[in-house]
Amino acid sequence: MISSVLPTYNRAPLQFNKGEGSWLYTEDGRRLLDLGSGIAVNVLGHAHPALVAALTHQAQNLWHVSNLYDIPQQQALADKLVDHSFADTVFFTNSGTEACELAVKMARKYWHDKGQPEKTDIITFGGAFHGRSSAAIAAVNTPKMVEGFGPLLPGFAQVPWRDWEALNETITETTGAIMIEPVQGEGGINALPDAELKALRALCDDKGILLVLDEVQCGVGRTGKLFAHEWAGITPDIMMVAKGIGGGFPLGAVLATEEAASGMVAGTHGSTYGGNPLGCAVGKAVLDIVAEPAFLDEVNAKAGLLRQKLEGLVASHPDIFEEVRGSGLMLGLRCKVPAGDVVQAGYDQDVITVPAADNVIRLLPALNITSEDIDAAFARLDAAATSLETEHA
Repeated sequence: MISSVLPTYNRAPLQFNKGEGSWLYTEDGRRLLDLGSGIAVNVLGHAHPALVAALTHQAQNLWHVSNLYDIPQQQALADKLVDHSFADTVFFTNSGTEACELAVKMARKYWHDKGQPEKTDIITFGGAFHGRSSAAIAAVNTPKMVEGFGPLLPGFAQVPWRDWEALNETITETTGAIMIEPVQGEGGINALPDAELKALRALCDDKGILLVLDEVQCGVGRTGKLFAHEWAGITPDIMMVAKGIGGGFPLGAVLATEEAASGMVAGTHGSTYGGNPLGCAVGKAVLDIVAEPAFLDEVNAKAGLLRQKLEGLVASHPDIFEEVRGSGLMLGLRCKVPAGDVVQAGYDQDVITVPAADNVIRLLPALNITSEDIDAAFARLDAAATSLETEHA
């Protein structure tokens, strides 16, 4: 008999009733170190006082009015994002998938209004993940994502990750945009080198193509800058963000230049809940902390410490781990044993990691994780690896 919750997830047998900082607690008293952060969502950990205060204050005043009216909290967050990014304008969504939908629409509408309606094609890359809507799965077009879901939305082409020759061969007169994650998350923590992102920006400029960045997982301080593309010194035309922007409250956004957004006039897009007062109040509280240079300096310092620990872990357990990947506090361990076994061994040692493709486990801790918690993470992962060595001996 089917469960009352649609069984689309392979869930771990864990239930949490409280979170505090980088720790999660179960009803029966277990305390687990959370290196997953709800898949890069809880950038300030669990129950951060500033976010609790922002949500409580807003909840006591106004929850929802819809976008039929001006929403001051939405304006304040949009202004903050514009001040701290390349963007001239922002549209708020509830998720990264919804942000992808708008990014696709925005790119195609741009060319339509410029008198080139044939430029509908969007090129994406192997290993990408852009969500689970019809447009997002068509953009990726892997059997796991699309099998059984009927005709795919046309207008997408895929090339292998970092295969620039294939990319150049795929660009045609109908290509309107290239969409890419500066650091792939679901695909196995694959970071695009800065020089290659610069070259991609130059290619788009040369060919007259929009550059769309998906920073749903790698944005909002995760790599040690507010947005990952800043390391390369470039700017996109359109960018999707979500996950960390709400610090745990459902919130996403599309950021764009005035030029790229020029086709999106009144009536071309909308959302009932997007940009609601609750979400935007929390989002502004997140950015008030994460966008500060001193905070990002701390992220980089902790990222260096965590990476050093992980490199030592790989060296100590060469039969379990192969390499460390990633950028900032978006790190991955490529495993020699099944990654799922490593995740489970971590559960047994009260540490949470997140599986990804290419036999990788993701480490996506809160950006304000303490040095003491990083030491605890290493000790627990070390114990997990030791237990696996015994099993596989």
